[in-house]
Amino acid sequence: MTRITLTSHQLAVIEADPTSKLFLAGPAGAGKSTVGVERLKYLLASGISGDSILILAPQRTLQEPYLEIIQSPERSAGGEATPATVGGLARRMVDLFWPLAAEEAGFAHPDRPPVFLTLETAQYHMAHIVRPLLDQGYFESVTIDRNRLYSQILDNLNKSAAVGFSFTEIGSRLDSAWVGDPGQRRIYTDAQDCATRFREFCLQNNLLDFSLQLEIFLNHLWPNPLVRDYLVKTYSHLIYDNVEEDVPRAHDLMREWLPQLDSALLIYDEAAGYRRFLGADIDTAFALRELCDEQRRFDESFVMSEGIAYLADSLADAIFPIPSPLSAERAKEQGIRESTLSIITSPFYPELLDSIISQIEHLINKDRISASDIVILAPYLSDALRFAITSRLEARGIPWRTHRPSRSLHDEPASQTLLTLAALAHPHWNVRPSKFDVAYALKLALDMDLVRAQLLAEIIYRTKDFTLSSFDEINPEKQERITFNFGNRYSTLRDWILNYREESPLPLDHFLRRFFGEILSQPGFGFHRNLDAARVAASLIESVRKFRLAMEPSFVNLDHPDFDFGREYIAMLQDGVIAAQYLESWKTENEESVLVAPAYTFLMMNRPVTVQFWLDVGSSGWYERLDQPLTHTQVLSREWPIGRPWTFADEEQTNQQTMARLVSGLLHRCREKLYLGISNLGESGFEQRGELLRAFQRVLQEGTTDERG
Repeated sequence: MTRITLTSHQLAVIEADPTSKLFLAGPAGAGKSTVGVERLKYLLASGISGDSILILAPQRTLQEPYLEIIQSPERSAGGEATPATVGGLARRMVDLFWPLAAEEAGFAHPDRPPVFLTLETAQYHMAHIVRPLLDQGYFESVTIDRNRLYSQILDNLNKSAAVGFSFTEIGSRLDSAWVGDPGQRRIYTDAQDCATRFREFCLQNNLLDFSLQLEIFLNHLWPNPLVRDYLVKTYSHLIYDNVEEDVPRAHDLMREWLPQLDSALLIYDEAAGYRRFLGADIDTAFALRELCDEQRRFDESFVMSEGIAYLADSLADAIFPIPSPLSAERAKEQGIRESTLSIITSPFYPELLDSIISQIEHLINKDRISASDIVILAPYLSDALRFAITSRLEARGIPWRTHRPSRSLHDEPASQTLLTLAALAHPHWNVRPSKFDVAYALKLALDMDLVRAQLLAEIIYRTKDFTLSSFDEINPEKQERITFNFGNRYSTLRDWILNYREESPLPLDHFLRRFFGEILSQPGFGFHRNLDAARVAASLIESVRKFRLAMEPSFVNLDHPDFDFGREYIAMLQDGVIAAQYLESWKTENEESVLVAPAYTFLMMNRPVTVQFWLDVGSSGWYERLDQPLTHTQVLSREWPIGRPWTFADEEQTNQQTMARLVSGLLHRCREKLYLGISNLGESGFEQRGELLRAFQRVLQEGTTDERG
């Protein structure tokens, strides 16, 4: 393991008395999480049993550094520390103490075990409730995808549980803040009705979505002396990282729990709160400092160069000043240096991408910067932009990887291929892929070009009866065009599918695992060397498994004689239901590849890089709130007074604050240099005139003035 040189300030926190409670604040890159990890090692080395230590974070991916210690063979002997989120802790307690809360919480069958819903299965049940209502005229004026409609209703329920108000108040809170078209008020009424119907459905069938798990834990179990005594006796030491990204009710829990802990280290990232759209509350997080014995603050950044630090302060001040002792103490430089900021310009967007990839190639080959130390960021990463970037990287032989948590598995070519072939292997589903879908599946599965794949699909596939003709039956001239190499691969694939049709059907996740292992991952087939496709396949299999496990005990909709989990899962994905978060896709090991990601996704990975490229700097996506007609992050927060209208001025101020925090967070994770990619016309073909671009212009003008002065 790499030995880390620690400062005296860090050592003072790490080696603090094991009975002390500390609140540690500072900007990103100041070494706070490093202190958290070293504090864990120190407690274990001091003889404190690992199973008495609770490590909390608002998101599981933020616990990676702690997991490395927990799983390390070098750690001290003894029990194992428990990494958890408050949501994960809630689920464990509900599962363990279900009989104590089931009847009191209003479940129809308290004698039966609970069924915990994932994001996917919650949306699945929500879809079954809402679809008939849409036919009755619900949400007539809303023009969004159905999966977004389902997710926003669930988001409202989650926020009510996370903030601490009754779910029956959702519609009235949204309605009281609305100042626009009166027709919108009907939408809030519909959203409230759907949320109420879903909650009643869950109570009737012992189904627990995230909001119910949190409510039962905080409203029924935590107040119970038996449960509280269990938790207090089990965990006497706490490390709570990124406390500012957690929800108010998690902070409420800590206010009651902290006095009963032997020791605690709370780590607060200043100017953060990137998960505000999920209910994060920086004010209730910062208030926890009052309950700690000591408050410490780290000023020094171990990541940013002086030039990047000055750029971060100047840019944040140009957008929306956030008070920071760091910026007040930092000596002002003479303008923005070229070694800190470079602007790549081009009249047209494709040419701009070519120039950016050329610069990345130069950085890797000439400047010897590791590919893993380079990221390409945009406010949103559309399929078209992702393809445009990654295809150019591939053409230059530059390894890459992407991550978009909001991207549905249905949109991934690898999962489309697997599900198309699964439909061909299960004719009784009566899910009939189009010839184009089959061609596309053959292209990836057989690792062939699309022209040959389309020709092969046109000849061998019959939509009407799922027939897959033999390659031997094809006209010799067509065989030569397709080539016998691809013909042999197709024959192997076809024989496997036909043999499987003669067997008893497997659960879909078992089928996919077997199909992937026996055919698609073998040499010559498309998944053999395609690590990104293999990652998607792993996520898809895990998604199917979770769906099956969550559905099997519920007995909901299973009374139909033709019900099939596989067919239901495919229908769910076709409806646009987003896959649950999979840790595998968030892994941040030192992969030698350029990361291409949305800006907020990179922030939540919480890792520094040497060079950042920002695209679409003139886009409104850097500052405008996503259009969510059925919900509202600020209005449903604890800080918003009930009944106060949400005005244009509120929107503008929030957008400026959000953008300032975003760019500051990105630059605090940049060591040496930022490249801005600017074209006359952006990705969508519109002229670049956004607020972030104007902020950069102000900063550069001030820098030029400083140089002249």
